[in-house]
Amino acid sequence: METELRNAIRKLLEEKTVDVAIGYGRVGVNGAVGATFVTNPDDVDRLVWNNECRQNLATHLTRAEIKKLGKPAIVVKACDARAVVVLCNEAQIKREDVYVIGVVCDGIETADAAGNKTGALMGKCLSCVEHAAKNVDLLIGDEAAAKALDEKNAPNAKSVGHYEKLAKLRAMSQKERFEYWREQFSKCIRCHACRQNCPLCYCNRCVADKNRPTRIDTSSSLKGNFAWNILRAFHLAGRCVGCGACAAACPAGIELDLLNLTLANAAEDQFGYVSGKELGELPLIGTYSPTDKEEFIR
Repeated sequence: METELRNAIRKLLEEKTVDVAIGYGRVGVNGAVGATFVTNPDDVDRLVWNNECRQNLATHLTRAEIKKLGKPAIVVKACDARAVVVLCNEAQIKREDVYVIGVVCDGIETADAAGNKTGALMGKCLSCVEHAAKNVDLLIGDEAAAKALDEKNAPNAKSVGHYEKLAKLRAMSQKERFEYWREQFSKCIRCHACRQNCPLCYCNRCVADKNRPTRIDTSSSLKGNFAWNILRAFHLAGRCVGCGACAAACPAGIELDLLNLTLANAAEDQFGYVSGKELGELPLIGTYSPTDKEEFIR
């Protein structure tokens, strides 16, 4: 797959179909896998594809410095591809302005605080039923094998991985849940790595950075940490695609993906809505249907 991916991107650059390729490569002194930008066909050997490709590269599509490079090709996993769809549906990018290369993904490994692989799959991968990216211009990998893996995972998808954690969270009392999140948020150092790695946090100026007046306590206090993490989760309600980039980037190991999953699961249960599935779909927030459930209204 890595060779096929490199060859495809080399051809796109040589034929001037795109001006820059946004993919994965070895970066930094420890050789960790991160975003790599290739503009020269001779440099495609810098690109890699493996189970360390945790970042959602769609976060770079809305950044001014990347737009200046010209039309991009972007490498996406299935969950990342849904983020591209959301960006299109929210009028942040135009679909025709991006060449999307999907890769068949059979799971991404977690990493410890030092960036070392743990040998365990990310929680979202254990419950994944979409191993081949959709709404793409080119798919790299065995689509039939991906479909077989989808079918294998489907029967137990909502009972393993982070869904298993969600079930345990829901089984807690209100007081126990509060204590759980208080312990989680107490670890937050307000580095905003979650925001920087989220493709759907694209505001030019975040409410957390405003200080006239101050909306959220900017210091790493428990009050400010609660406000920041809960506000961000609600801003992603009906939008989060569950890529897990926020949790993967968090140096404190906060289970941000579980927080976002809580709202995403509510959107699916109450409204049958899964973010980023279809180009052109209306957003959940602000859209009314006569068939919407009303059991949650009090």
